Amino acid sequence: MNHTDRTNHTPHGNDMTGLTDIRLVVLDMAGTTVADGGLVERAFEAAAAELGVEPGSPDHTDKLDYVRATMGESKISVFRHLFGTEELARRGNAAFEKAYGELVGEGLTEPVPGAREAIEELREDGRTVVLTTGFARVTQDAILDALGWRDLVPLTLCPADAGGRGRPFPDMALEAFVRTKAAEDVRQMAVVGDTSYDVLSGVRAGAGLVAGVLTGAHGEDALRASGAGHVLASVAELPALLRGVG
Repeated sequence: MNHTDRTNHTPHGNDMTGLTDIRLVVLDMAGTTVADGGLVERAFEAAAAELGVEPGSPDHTDKLDYVRATMGESKISVFRHLFGTEELARRGNAAFEKAYGELVGEGLTEPVPGAREAIEELREDGRTVVLTTGFARVTQDAILDALGWRDLVPLTLCPADAGGRGRPFPDMALEAFVRTKAAEDVRQMAVVGDTSYDVLSGVRAGAGLVAGVLTGAHGEDALRASGAGHVLASVAELPALLRGVG
């Protein structure tokens, strides 16, 4: 079934009206345009070990469950919640980013099928595309380098680029709106991601289109519950949706 046909209208103005007027597209990376392949969980394992969390223990299970539930959130925020103190959070986050960067360096990162082509189509249609992430800048840059995506889009953002607040806050989407000046109204912005936090950030930013994709962490029910007006099989379907083909 084509997921673009299963569109619910929501009170956020997140419907088919004016989709062709979308000028700015804010896309998440891991799980949306970049295949995760379990790398987040593997990097968390390394961070947990660094902080003395015993593998297989109830504490480890609880923390891993929280990591899964908060996919899309700024990783330093996740570690603050898990470990309580700023010192421990920073140690855990540093270990996580180091481990993730090493996995990327081993060639374990690849794009979601059709993602690069979708981004290129969006740009050919005259839309500005921005890539966002909950990772630190050093990790984001490592992913971009591994994929050869440095010149693919005019702007990439991580939480530090938007004052330190990642998703579910709207800051990165709004930072993209302000920096690119691609749109005159936030309703001319689309926000797309694979997690509830991606979706919620788009809703809070007032984006005219907020869509979830099923290539990452969360399923259709969770994405719609957070405010997604559209749920797509993958980001590859986005250009057609924005052309009104849907």
